[in-house]
Amino acid sequence: MDTQHWDEMYRSRNQVFSGAPNGVLVTEVTDLPPGQALDVGCGEGADARWLARRGWQVTAVDISETALQRAAAAATDVAGRVTWTRADLTTTPPLAGAFDLVSAQYFPFPHQPDHAALRGLLDAVAAGGTLLFASHDLADLSPRKEHGLDPSDYYRPDDIARLLDHDWAVLINETRPRTAPTPAGTDHTHDTVLRAQRLR
Repeated sequence: MDTQHWDEMYRSRNQVFSGAPNGVLVTEVTDLPPGQALDVGCGEGADARWLARRGWQVTAVDISETALQRAAAAATDVAGRVTWTRADLTTTPPLAGAFDLVSAQYFPFPHQPDHAALRGLLDAVAAGGTLLFASHDLADLSPRKEHGLDPSDYYRPDDIARLLDHDWAVLINETRPRTAPTPAGTDHTHDTVLRAQRLR
């Protein structure tokens, strides 16, 4: 799951993802007033472009330089509204209190005993801002491992909800059917979704 892994995945084909924004993002963010957004694991940039076209100023972060180059090439219409940034958010936390929206869509965020990297991500949400975290329903992935990965090694929305303190209000913590067709070759029919607001 290092830089080489992700670069090789993106180089393996001309387009890895559909090019459409994630359905959970569209559903949950359409009515939010635009501000500063952090797109965690932006990949080929569909979510970042969608946000930018709706007035958001986006910091789009990915560990893969290949993905970022591809994303930037497809985003000429939102030049100046998206900053494409290569970083590993599991080791380098984003700027604290800087974002009105932190969106992590199907991002494999590994468990840590002290939750340090996750807390860094939570700290990036400004007062009044929104955390949106979506993943595939574990029931769709079990009992097999996906691409050699054990889904239980990574944070689920419910794991994160349990770590939120009185500074947060959990608005949504649920499993729901996907709004987009199931990706080819997978059984991903449901999403687990956490939407929370930082109160202070």
